[in-house]
Parts: sequence; structure tokens; C-alpha cells
Amino acid sequence: EKEPVRYANLMYDRRVVRGNTYALQVVPVSTQPSPLEIQRQREARKKALARKRAKEQMQPRTPEPVEGREHIHVQTELYLEEISDRIIEVDTECQTDAFLDRPATPLFIPAKTGKDVATQIEEGELFDFDIEVKPILEVLIGKTVEQALLEVMEQEELAHLRARQRAYAELRNAELAEAQRLEEQDRRYREEKERRKRQHMQMLQKQKETTEKIAARAFAQHYLADLIPSVFNNLRDSGFFYDPIERDIETEFLPWLMTEVEETLERKVLGRTMLDSLICTVVEKRLDAFSCKPLPNQTEAPAEEPRPTDAAHQAAGETDAADQPVTENEETDHSAEEQRSRRISVQLEESDQAGTEDLETE
Repeated sequence: EKEPVRYANLMYDRRVVRGNTYALQVVPVSTQPSPLEIQRQREARKKALARKRAKEQMQPRTPEPVEGREHIHVQTELYLEEISDRIIEVDTECQTDAFLDRPATPLFIPAKTGKDVATQIEEGELFDFDIEVKPILEVLIGKTVEQALLEVMEQEELAHLRARQRAYAELRNAELAEAQRLEEQDRRYREEKERRKRQHMQMLQKQKETTEKIAARAFAQHYLADLIPSVFNNLRDSGFFYDPIERDIETEFLPWLMTEVEETLERKVLGRTMLDSLICTVVEKRLDAFSCKPLPNQTEAPAEEPRPTDAAHQAAGETDAADQPVTENEETDHSAEEQRSRRISVQLEESDQAGTEDLETE
């Protein structure tokens, strides 16, 4: 729809400047910006963003840090500088003078001279709005239609590209899925082949081991058929297989019996030796007594006590010998020595009989 033509009086139009131009205030035609200005601003913004992205891409960048690390700022200046997040603050004081500053000089405004002159312009004298605005509108409409066509073509092209991208992505995904399926199938075939090979090798190995074991067992049985009886016979002849009762008698009873017999014989020999020594001592004393006769007024010295031979066999004999009194005459001494010798012989015989009975009992 065509907008109605708006007519206005130039006398009251704010775009027409009247009087001096010192306090000129330019008022825009309308508060809303024109579409051309908006389009120009958008294009300028797009170009600025494109230049910024190109500049960022052209600048050499530090490679991304590896996993687990991060980039930090490092001081690389010639002189060391402390880097801190907190801004250093310094307090500064200033002492003002006591006198006030002179105010600024006001602007020079010349005095108004002359007279104001007004001009009356009738409608249609300066320009015809309908005629003057037609080329501007044609240009605006042409640019708008051209821009709209470009945008529509761009949208159609983008839609076509998106459709092609979707079709290509679907085709690529299908091909990737098929490739993965074929790879998985090949992997399963390969693993099954390796598993069958391992099973066959294990079966052959077990069959070989079984054959070797059977052959070894048969050879061992054939070899040991005549060996075991001969080995046992040789061991039996060598004395490895013995009677436990006979071995116990030979290793325990007979050594003990021989030890006891030796001890008994040693006691008998010791008793006989002591008896012989006592008899020799008595004979020597009697010989001395017969060789030198004592005077009537002298008393005979007490007979010497026999030396102890065995603590168990001579205890009774020593007590009896100590209890007998010593007489002065020769007959008493002779009878005491005879009694002592008889007692010693009786005690030795009793000890021998007791040892023999103990040995027989054991």
C-alpha cells in the first residue's frame, strides 16, 4: 500500500536553519535508523569480526598443553618484573596554595548587529517532494530487493549444502559401520583360526606326551621285571632287611648284659685283690710280732685298721674292727686278726653271691 503524501510548511520545518549558526542543533529526520544504515553497520561488524578471526589465525599460537599440564605466564623481559594480581597502590599528597585559581576566560561572543530579515516561501516553490523523492525511493527499493534476493539465494544455497552434508554424513556413517562390521568379522575369523590352531597343537602335544609316557612305562616295566627281585635279594643278603627282635637283642640287650658282667667281674676281682692285700698285711704284722717279743710291762700298740676297699662291702667290717679292744697278750691279737680275716672272707663271699643272684635275676 502506498503511504499518504505528507505536506509540511517550511516555515515550521526544523531542518531549515534560520538566524545565526552558533547554536546549531542538528535534529535527525526520524528517531529510528534507516535500513541502509543498519545494513551498513552489520556489514562493517561482520568485516571487523572476519578481520579479527583472520588475524588470530595468522598469529603464531602456542601449541595446546598435553594432558595433565597447563600453560602459565613466564617473565621474559630483560629486567625482572614482579607479576601479581593485586594492583600496587601508592598514596600521593598535594598541598594547594592559599590563593584561588582564576576562573577560565569566557568565550567571546560578538554583539549582534543588523536587523533580522524573514523570508516567506510558499508551498512548492523550493522543490516538489514527490518528484525529488522518486529516485531515492527507486534506489532504496532496488537495493532492498537485490539484498533480499541475495539473502534468499544464500539461504537456498545453505539449505542445499546442509542437505548435501547430511546425505554425505549418512553415506559416510553407513560406510564406516560396514567397514567396522567387516573388520570385526575378520577379527573373529582370525581369532577363531588362532584358537583352532592352538587347540590342534595342544592335542598333538598331549598325544605325543601320552605316547612317550606309555613307551616309558612299558620300558620301565620290562626293565624292572627282573631287577626288583634281584635288588631285594641283594639287600636281604646285605642285611638291610633284619628281624627287629634280633636287632633289639643285639643292639640293646647284649651290650647291657656284657656291661653288667664286666662290672660284676670287676667287683669280684677287686674283692679278691683286697682280700689278698689284707692277708699279706696280716701275715707281715704277725711276722713282725713273732720276730720281736714285747716286754711284760709294755703294752702292744693297737692294730692298724684295714684300708677301706669298697664302701658298700667294707662298712660292716670296719665297724667291727674299730669296736674290738686291743689286748696286751699275743694270743688275743692272734685271735682278733683271725676273726677279722674270717669276717672279711665271709663278707666277700656274700657280696659275690649277691652279685651273682642279681645278675641271674636281671
